[in-house]
Amino acid sequence: MAKFFMYGKYSKEAMEGISADRTNKALDAIAKAGGKVNSMYALLGKYDIVLIADFPGVAEVMKASVALNKLANISFTSFPAITIEEFDKVMA
Repeated sequence: MAKFFMYGKYSKEAMEGISADRTNKALDAIAKAGGKVNSMYALLGKYDIVLIADFPGVAEVMKASVALNKLANISFTSFPAITIEEFDKVMA
C-alpha cells in the first residue's frame, strides 16, 4: 500500500453538510475504493482538510476522490508520499 496526502477544499454546499455522520460515510467510501485513512486534520488556509491514507495505487485514490466529491462536495488534490527513510534508500 502506498501513502497519499489528500488535500480537500470545501464548496459552499460542503460547508453546510459538515457532520460526524458525513465523516463516517466518507470513511466508508474510501474503504470501498480500497483505501484506509490513517489520520484526518482540519486546516486553515488554501485547503480545508487533509487526509493521510493508504491506497493500493493511483487508480484507487482517483476512485475515492470522485466518490468523496459526489458525497460531500469536497474536491481533493492528492499527492503520493514516502518516508524520509525510504527516500534516502531510493536516492542512495
